[in-house]
Amino acid sequence: MIPYRFRIAGILTAVALAVGACSSAAATPTPTAPPAPAATTAPVATTAPVATPTPTAPPTPAPTQKIVGSVPAAQLVDAGHLTICSDVPYPPQEFFDANGDPTGSDIDIGTEIANRLGLKVAVQNTVFDTIIAALDGNKCDIIISAQNITADRLKQVDMIPYFHAGQAFVVAKGNPDGIKATTDLCGQSVGVESGTTEADHLNGTGDYKPADGLSAKCVAAGKTKIDVQPFSKDSDALLALQSGKVAAYFTDSPVAGYYVVQQPTLFEVVSGVTLDDVQEGISVGKTNTDLEAAVKAALQSMIDDGTYTQILTKYGVTADAVTSTNP
Repeated sequence: MIPYRFRIAGILTAVALAVGACSSAAATPTPTAPPAPAATTAPVATTAPVATPTPTAPPTPAPTQKIVGSVPAAQLVDAGHLTICSDVPYPPQEFFDANGDPTGSDIDIGTEIANRLGLKVAVQNTVFDTIIAALDGNKCDIIISAQNITADRLKQVDMIPYFHAGQAFVVAKGNPDGIKATTDLCGQSVGVESGTTEADHLNGTGDYKPADGLSAKCVAAGKTKIDVQPFSKDSDALLALQSGKVAAYFTDSPVAGYYVVQQPTLFEVVSGVTLDDVQEGISVGKTNTDLEAAVKAALQSMIDDGTYTQILTKYGVTADAVTSTNP
């Protein structure tokens, strides 16, 4: 099965929506109320806040907060801090709260990892298409940003499994273009965030062979190729769908479900067309072996004591949980 950004296990009906990660003058969908941020240290945000989604329920406090390891200062961008690169917004995994601070399941997981390593947390909002370059350029220590584990990415970084995801299509309510299968996308405009595995799947790039690209399959079947519309931010792709500039928006299934549950009168997910369920990973530089071991130990301790499940429950994505940090 071919991987992508998971940035997927069916559509999540328990999650809420925000207009968020991967441009249009259309009005942004307005969610109901923001979740409380999990981080205790104000993270760094470089993109203006957008509408904030509402998680389903507050988490139960973790039974204990324990230090499970330490990281050599030489392997940290900023001593005493775990600096995380994440492409915000991309709800429910990363988005802005009412104060403009990053939050979401990925941010909460990263914050708790930092706590267990005796570190404070800082978030660098980073465009997904250049996020590995940011890690390699010492802009952050790790990446937690709904990255699918792919062969191409593993050539560049080490990745610790922490979540599952698939690919899904969001369409306008009522599915006016009648999209019921991938072949119905032929000749249609599809919005997608640049640098994602969804973009690779449409174009037949990255881990996808050219002939396996959804657009190439249209041509092979004698149909018109897909008009792939890339956007630097996921939120812009969703806005393009809302304004009618694209017929569908291709994203990770948790994100798709989150948007649709938040704005059921505007959007729906194409039923029965969830593609390529894969693992997502926390990326660490290949030379930072001590940091990688410490992050892996902290995450496994969260899985073992239930804190990890509590975080996913807060955002309605427990169906995509992993049980181990091993591939």
